[in-house]
This record gives sequence, C-alpha cells and structure tokens, in this order.
Amino acid sequence: MSEHIFSAVLTFSVLAAGTTAVGSEWVAPRQVAASAAVTSLPPVTVIGKRIAAADSVTLPMVVVTGQRLRDTEVALDDSAKAAPTTRSRIQ
Repeated sequence: MSEHIFSAVLTFSVLAAGTTAVGSEWVAPRQVAASAAVTSLPPVTVIGKRIAAADSVTLPMVVVTGQRLRDTEVALDDSAKAAPTTRSRIQ
C-alpha cells in the first residue's frame, strides 16, 4: 500500500517540478543578443556526376573466420534430431 502512495507522491512531484521549470523559462525576461558582424562568403559552384541508384551501393565481401574453444558448450545441439512429437519436453 505504501508503495502506491509513494509512487503517486513521486509522480505528482515530478509533474510539479516540470511545470515549474517550464513556467519559469516561459516568463523569464529574454536578453537580446548584441548584433554580431556578418560575413558573406563567395558563391560556390559544385561540379559532379550523379551516380545511378543501382550503382551507388557496392558492399565488399566479408569473410568471418573463428575457432571454438574446447571448453565452449553448445547452446543448441540439433545434430541428433528426434522424431516429431505432439508435446515437447524441456530438460
């Protein structure tokens, strides 16, 4: 019972704190930034070729090799497949 009361009080406290934080930012006076110098850059011309969609993605072939340690256990051994049954047994 006490965990329900604590949860309700905690939820209300977080809601009240969030409302207070948003409200204080909303009514806070804004400071106007000093005007900064603006620099204009010269125009840039981009020259390039568009690649066809089919040729745009080419992934290299990756071969992953590894060795299993001798003390590693097999998580699922399906080497000896049993005849299908209507109920499965978990051992």
